[in-house]
Amino acid sequence: MSTEEAPVAGWYWTRWPSREGLERDAESRPRRVLTVSGRIVLLAVVGWGTFSDGKYTGWSAAAAAAGLAAAAALCAAYLWAGREQRPVVSYLLVSALVGGAWLANWGKAYTLADFLWIGLAVTALVRLPPAPALLAASAALGSYTAASPTSWLSIGATVGGVTLLGYLLRLDVEARGTARRLLEQERAARAAEAESAALAERARIAREIHDVLAHSLSAQLVHLEAARLMLEGDTDRERIRERVVAARRMAQDGLAETRQALSALRGEFTTVGDFLVELTGRERAVLTVTGTPRPLTAEPGLAVRRTAQEALTNVRKHAPGARCSVELRYLERVVELEVRNSRPSRGQAAGEPAPGELAASGSGYGLLGMRERAELLGGTLLAGPEDGGWRVLLRVPA
Repeated sequence: MSTEEAPVAGWYWTRWPSREGLERDAESRPRRVLTVSGRIVLLAVVGWGTFSDGKYTGWSAAAAAAGLAAAAALCAAYLWAGREQRPVVSYLLVSALVGGAWLANWGKAYTLADFLWIGLAVTALVRLPPAPALLAASAALGSYTAASPTSWLSIGATVGGVTLLGYLLRLDVEARGTARRLLEQERAARAAEAESAALAERARIAREIHDVLAHSLSAQLVHLEAARLMLEGDTDRERIRERVVAARRMAQDGLAETRQALSALRGEFTTVGDFLVELTGRERAVLTVTGTPRPLTAEPGLAVRRTAQEALTNVRKHAPGARCSVELRYLERVVELEVRNSRPSRGQAAGEPAPGELAASGSGYGLLGMRERAELLGGTLLAGPEDGGWRVLLRVPA
């Protein structure tokens, strides 16, 4: 608990009550209506008690009415000063109200005097710091006790009831202030959480778009670099044209995959199995699926898709003509993707790039990106040589 939340005893006696609990918007609408209605009723009761017995006539009635109006103005100013926590103004108005009550009592406006003393005692206990509140309440209730002609039992009951009422109302104010602060903290926490979620979503979308474009551009570079090598080797124009058309198709596929990535983040993409069937068919790889297929959520599904794309692109770059196999395994609580390729083919057709000639194309960050994606999901990615070829193994929770 902080120092402000648990002040020492000396500070407590001069600390103002929770300002949040005194603000008008901290009260519900029915409570505000009840408060305003209660004040109107009290003003009517005080006015009736002052003028109903007919003891004021002529100028005395005008003076009593002026005194009642002045008392109402002082009460309104005192309530405002307490709510705004203006110490000097509040203490001056307390003195003015105690003196005004004695003046009303001297002028035989006993109802007004009693109302001012009792009302001041209650509101002081609610709105002022504990030490000044006790002094103001003691002055008001002491004046009431000295001026009241009733029995000591009645006076004691009144004083005890007023003190208890003021204490309970102060607790209510503190409780409303605490509730208001907690509500503001909750709203701030929710706003921060929503902002954090939005930033995370933006980062995820940026990562997906980056991966799609990196794969698409890398694949285009592979075909364009192959076309360049064919041009230098005087290969048949038709075969060069096939490479350029393939690069163009990769560009189109990249745009389509960008749209698919955005749809995938919304859970609207095709199943991983269907995607791999299409991808391996296009890349002339063998696909095997083991285990019971099940729908994958967006992140694991995208990890499998991107890893398969990157792995097959790497085969095309580093081992053109090699045999390639893709195996998707649905295990308990995890899914595995394994991509293997054999040694590069030794005999290329005329003009075909030799193994390794396309290795310089692309960014060189494919494996790093796949590994980072897997680790973000709590999975792993292993990649390395095997029997003269290459093996990529992705394992992610799903």
